[in-house]
Amino acid sequence: MSRGVSGDIVSLERVSAIDRVCHGQEGATEKFFYMYMCHFSQLHIRLPFDDFTMGMLRALNVAPTQLHPNSWAYLQAFRILCESLYLEPSPYAFLYFYDTRPRRPATWLSLISRPSISRLDAFSQSFKHFKDGYFKVVVKEGGEPYFLNADGSTKFPFSWTNNPSRYKDMGVEELSAGDKEVVGMLLRFVDKLPTKGLVRVYNSVHPIIDIEGHMAQSGKKNLALFQALRKEMAAKAKEAGKAGVPNLQESVVEVHVHGGTKRRAELPPRLGKGKDVKKIRAAILGSADGAGSASGEKLPKAGLIELPEISVMKDISINLLDTVVNSIDNMEVDHIVRRMVEFGSKALVLGRRVGSLYRREVKEVGELQGKVDKLAEEKAALEKEKEGWEAERKRLASWKVRCLDSEEKLNKRIGELEEDYEDLKDKYDGAVGEQLSSIRMWMPWIRGSMWIKMW
Repeated sequence: MSRGVSGDIVSLERVSAIDRVCHGQEGATEKFFYMYMCHFSQLHIRLPFDDFTMGMLRALNVAPTQLHPNSWAYLQAFRILCESLYLEPSPYAFLYFYDTRPRRPATWLSLISRPSISRLDAFSQSFKHFKDGYFKVVVKEGGEPYFLNADGSTKFPFSWTNNPSRYKDMGVEELSAGDKEVVGMLLRFVDKLPTKGLVRVYNSVHPIIDIEGHMAQSGKKNLALFQALRKEMAAKAKEAGKAGVPNLQESVVEVHVHGGTKRRAELPPRLGKGKDVKKIRAAILGSADGAGSASGEKLPKAGLIELPEISVMKDISINLLDTVVNSIDNMEVDHIVRRMVEFGSKALVLGRRVGSLYRREVKEVGELQGKVDKLAEEKAALEKEKEGWEAERKRLASWKVRCLDSEEKLNKRIGELEEDYEDLKDKYDGAVGEQLSSIRMWMPWIRGSMWIKMW
C-alpha cells in the first residue's frame, strides 16, 4: 500500500481454478480488478494508483493486467524520474516516447520505444512466468473514493478491453506546455537510463542517493546532468511555490533528540582525496518559544545550523564536535535505548538484505567460474584435437611428396615400356612380312606338286 493510506480500502482474494485475468465483471457483486504478483514483487507498484498511473490506463484503455509488465516498468521508471526532477509526470508526456500496436483479438499491450528519442532501456529482454501468479483486488467501501468516480464508474478499466488505444509518432505540437517541459527536460539526457535500477528505487530508504548511483553506472554525463537539473528544478519549484508538486526530496534522516525535538540531517556525497567527505546540515526543529527539554534545559529556537564537515576516513573513524556529542549525552536513557533498538533493527534488516545479495553474487560468481572452467576444458580438448589434426596434416603432406615421386617414376617407366612396345611391334611387323613373302614364293610349287599327286 502507498504511505499514509489505510490497508482497509481493498481486499486481496485468491482466484479460483476457472478465473482468468481476461475475464470480465459478469455476475460480480463487488468491483474488482486483477493484478499479477510481479506487479508488487518486482515492479513495486503500490495501491491505490496515483493519478498518473490511472491516467495512463485510461489513455491506453487497458486493465492493469492487460498492460505487459515490461511496459509497467517503463511507467514506474518514468514516474520516479520525473518526481526526482520536480516534474509532474503526465500520460501524454510519457506517450511521446512510445508507440502502441494493439492486436486483434485483444491480448497484452506492449509499449514500443521510439528508437531515436527513447531514454529508458528495457526492464527485461524476456519477462518470464509473470502469468503464473495473480489475484483479485476487491474494492471495499472505504476504497471507493480511490478507485471510483462520484457516479460509481471506475477511474480506469477494471476488465480487459477489446480496443486498446493506438499511438504512433506523437508530435511535440500535440503536447501541452507542461508536457513539453517534461519531454524537453528528459531529452537532455544522452545515454540510456537504467529502467530496472529506477524501479528498484521505490523500495529504497534513500531514493535520491540510489538514483544517483544508478545514474553513475549508466554514464558520468547522466549523473552530472541529473544533479544539475535537480538543482535547477528545485530552485524553480521553490520560487514558484509549487509545494504540491510530487517530489522525493533529499535523502533525509530524522533523528529524535531530547525534548521531543527532531534533528534532520541531509547527507549529499562529496568527492575527496583518500576519503569520503560528507557535509551535514542539521536543523533543530523545536517550538517557536524555545521550549526546553525534560530536564529543564533551554534549547535554541528552530533554525538552520551549519556544522563543520564530518570526515569518514579509510579506517572508519568519525570525528564529531563536542556540541554534537553533548547533545547525545543530554538525551534521556530510555530514549537512547529505544533509538538504539530501532537503528539496530534497521541495521539487522539491512545486513540480512546485504547478506542475501552477497550470497546471490557468490552463487552467480560460482556459476560463472564453473562455466569458465568448462570452457577452459573445452579449449584444452580443442587444442589437443588441433595438435592431432596438425600431425595428421604433416603425415598426409609427406605421403603427398612420396606419391608425387612415385608418380614421376611410374610415368618414366610407362614411357620406357611404350618405346619397347614400338620396337617389338616393328620387329613383329617385319617378321610377319618376311613369312608372307616366303609363302607367296612357294605357292606355285606347292600347287604344282598337288596336281602331280592328283594325276
